[in-house]
Amino acid sequence: MHSKPIVRYLFETEAHVYALAIAASVLLSFYPFVIVMLSFFRNILHWQAAEAAIYLALDDSLPGDLGAFIRRNLPARGNVQVLSMFLLLFTANGVFEPLEVALNRTWGVAKNRPFWKNQLVALGLIFACGGLALLSLTLTALNVGAPGALAAWINKLFFKIAAVPLSILALFLVYWLLPNRKIDPVQVAPVAILVGLALEALKYVNVLLFPLWHDKLQREYGVFEHSAMILLWSFVASLIVLAGAEWAARRSVKLSVS
Repeated sequence: MHSKPIVRYLFETEAHVYALAIAASVLLSFYPFVIVMLSFFRNILHWQAAEAAIYLALDDSLPGDLGAFIRRNLPARGNVQVLSMFLLLFTANGVFEPLEVALNRTWGVAKNRPFWKNQLVALGLIFACGGLALLSLTLTALNVGAPGALAAWINKLFFKIAAVPLSILALFLVYWLLPNRKIDPVQVAPVAILVGLALEALKYVNVLLFPLWHDKLQREYGVFEHSAMILLWSFVASLIVLAGAEWAARRSVKLSVS
């Protein structure tokens, strides 16, 4: 894999525009998604271990006190959040609109899907990716044990084992199905694996840099600090996803020429 074309792509204006649009939709859909998952396990399945798995996922994905802030502001009780579910579907569709345009541009597709077709494809990907997230939390919940330092470490290990492969599978579905053209699954499978591992590594980089981010964002954004953190983290993650698509498309052209 040649790094120069990827670095050049990451500094293109269009890549930043697409990544920012995706990140804004992630910010809008993140909290409703957590509420829907929490409501499903709490009010429908009445499964406390699955609730604990959600909190474990938040602590693993969000650095510093951001995970604790989200936990404090989640609803303690109540019925299934139907409004949040519809809001999630609407805002998550917003994630896939700029993502499809970006992937089409990368693969050289001149025409995007009509709006209604984009919504149908996005809806299918929402249910697929949401189902994978649900499966990840369920597998983690099956291994949530008694509290304690060793148990917490084991719980986090099981979460990693379950979450990383399923995240890679979700990325594969997006790379394969979202562009408005036929894509050979073999062309995007290696990319999905590498990007999934890169996003997992990004979590640890975020944890290391969090003290610097925290102080800067607290000074400049005040009460919007946590929203800015989610937006910026999603922006960087989106750039990584788009860079993976650019590499897959460029690799496909080279293979077809050879």
